Amino acid sequence: MTHFVTRRTMMATASAALTTIMLPVSAVAAASAAQATALVQEIVTTINQIIASGKSEAAMIGDFQNVFARYSDVPAIARYALGQDARGASPAQMQAFTTAFSGYIARKYGRRFREFIGGQIQVNGASNLPRGIAVQTTAVLRGQAPFRVDFHISDASGRVLFFNIIIEGIDMLLSERTEIGAILDRNRGDMSALIAALQAT
Repeated sequence: MTHFVTRRTMMATASAALTTIMLPVSAVAAASAAQATALVQEIVTTINQIIASGKSEAAMIGDFQNVFARYSDVPAIARYALGQDARGASPAQMQAFTTAFSGYIARKYGRRFREFIGGQIQVNGASNLPRGIAVQTTAVLRGQAPFRVDFHISDASGRVLFFNIIIEGIDMLLSERTEIGAILDRNRGDMSALIAALQAT
């Protein structure tokens, strides 16, 4: 067990420097900065509409789940979050994990975006990444200093989608890879237990 945790910790540490580089070679984005910016503008418009809707938390979370399902490359995010354990997962396990992870990540980040109620997200510009395009936005909230939210965009899936979000310097891909690894460690690598934990979160 000690060896298992140490090996995973070492892999997570190494991945911190390679968040975008470790995406598949096919993830080199042919999408233009204009396409990436247009996508993020559409995402931001939708998020702004949700946070201004006055809906209940449950209804807003449902809307945010739709945003993630429509605009994010869920399979790529899920595989990266699972890390080295994705290699040993069967196709059925991978499909079940991806479905559970999709709901989990949408609920988690939907709650975070719900904190933006009363504010707005503004699109600022775009820059190239090794494996995609980063679109920078600013969250302007009531009673708080503005802060940066970056969306990382790629067309590796065949569509222009986001594969990472960085909120106030917190990297979604790296954070979730660490979190998923910790859940697996607690359950001795049991994929079924991991899936159940995500469904319950």
